[in-house]
Amino acid sequence: MKKTAHPYIPNTVPEVQEEMLREIGVESIEELFVGIPEELHFKGKMNIPEALPEYELRKYVDGILNKNKTAHEYLNFLGAGCWNHFVPAVCDEVNQRAEFVTGYAGDPYEDHGRFQALFEYQSLMAELVDMDVVNVPTFDWAQAAATSIRMAHRITGRPEVLLPKTISPDRLKIIENYCSPQVACILVDYEEDSGQISLSDLETKLSENTAAVYFENPSYLGFIETKGQKISNLAKNVGAITIVGVDPSSLGVLEPPSHYGADIVCGDLQPLGMHMNYGGGQAGFIATHDDLTFIKEYPSRLFGIAPTVVEGEYGFGDVFYDRTSFAQREKGKESVGTQTALWGITAGVYLALLGPDGMYELGKSIMQKSQYAMGEIGNIPNVVASRFESANFKEFVVDFNRTGKTVKEINQYLLDNGIFGGKDLSEEFPEFGQCALFCITEIHTQADIDRLVQTMKDFLS
Repeated sequence: MKKTAHPYIPNTVPEVQEEMLREIGVESIEELFVGIPEELHFKGKMNIPEALPEYELRKYVDGILNKNKTAHEYLNFLGAGCWNHFVPAVCDEVNQRAEFVTGYAGDPYEDHGRFQALFEYQSLMAELVDMDVVNVPTFDWAQAAATSIRMAHRITGRPEVLLPKTISPDRLKIIENYCSPQVACILVDYEEDSGQISLSDLETKLSENTAAVYFENPSYLGFIETKGQKISNLAKNVGAITIVGVDPSSLGVLEPPSHYGADIVCGDLQPLGMHMNYGGGQAGFIATHDDLTFIKEYPSRLFGIAPTVVEGEYGFGDVFYDRTSFAQREKGKESVGTQTALWGITAGVYLALLGPDGMYELGKSIMQKSQYAMGEIGNIPNVVASRFESANFKEFVVDFNRTGKTVKEINQYLLDNGIFGGKDLSEEFPEFGQCALFCITEIHTQADIDRLVQTMKDFLS
């Protein structure tokens, strides 16, 4: 049977395949699989439909995609790690420029302003968190937190990290996986009424084995941790490092963690100009003071500015490159691959656009709208918002236990009426019973919130 090329699979033209095989010195493709046991070879014919013409294929795929309902068609009150913020058009315009769109790890020979763009991002981010040094973005908040903990482990030589029980279970799993087996994760209890970290339990679990205390502000459940300085003091009393995870959209109205003792600040960049994407659009950051003890433990790239051989001219490039996994390869402190540099450039554009006043307006808007939502939802009979007495930013836990309805039932009714409800917490935090995590950002109008409240009233009445 004559071989034919597949229209959508590269290198299937018979002549091209033959040329490639000659180049590597083998007779057939089958020779490439010599050594793999015969029982692992698939002998049958794969059930793959015949290739459709391009137009028909696009029509078929669009038909599948159109079954999805997105935050463009439905009202969305989901958050829990990926939030529905407004993305200014300039963010997309800049990050899709040819010199940036492949924001790869690369080297100067293919740099067309990317090093400077990342330097500017790092500078703006450092100003926001009031730290001196910020890295090229990590994959997400979870990796940023995990890397921060591993940095603390290397600095202190200690094998334990303390984390709050209110941390995102998904984030905790990634941290545990990334830090094992060198660092053991120990959870600290929270106060039942406020959700705040229990200082008494923290004191009990702190020891000479504690490399770091990690907590988040705002927390995964939305409340603001008010005991940051006390937590930091307790950590430092035993020689441990304080790491604080933060949502940067809060820093226009909340003081940065560096003001209450954080040695390392990490968090998520997604609120800073990144669309919600299924499985993408996430990035994390790590920030420290200008302390060589911490700087040399960054496994990822840092960009700096330096004078060139031309008088009055400056260039941008790697700082302390020898400490990175790119330089040390298999001897690196961590294996850090290509990072999400494009999102660092995007975050830089967003921060440059908003500036300090814009970040303040963003935070104030979120606070005002979320407080209004909490008040209106809390007026629904038998519904409590928020479950915790602490102040909240952007997200809050709604307690439905006294309604006789499950969160699943409530969310299904909301979905049937064009609304994505809050995240069901009944599996992640079974001790809460029927509770959900709702998210309010600057995109939500009063009419949006009123529609949510009225729809819930209709179902629960």
